[in-house]
Amino acid sequence: MAFTIHDLEARVHQRAAASPEESYTRKLIDRGVAHCAKKLGEEAVETALAAVSEDREHLIGETADLLYHLLVVLEVRGIRLAEVEAALAARTTQSGLDEKAARKGG
Repeated sequence: MAFTIHDLEARVHQRAAASPEESYTRKLIDRGVAHCAKKLGEEAVETALAAVSEDREHLIGETADLLYHLLVVLEVRGIRLAEVEAALAARTTQSGLDEKAARKGG
């Protein structure tokens, strides 16, 4: 059975309840949402840089880090992955261009 992003979400949720002495996730969360968001931003930049480096394995690794830190931020804010999936599903009723234009107000 393959490891999924839902498995990672469950692991982040589990590790968020652990002590900071045994959980990096808990340490991140204890430093606050601003710190978690900063880490997410750093990973986003590293992922973007890896995308243009043409090193496939580097991009895969950075993407894994990015997804992990995104799920930590969602955990801190009490947002479940299912809520994000529902927002994505709602967007499938129109084209991406129409959806983007609607978010900008026209």
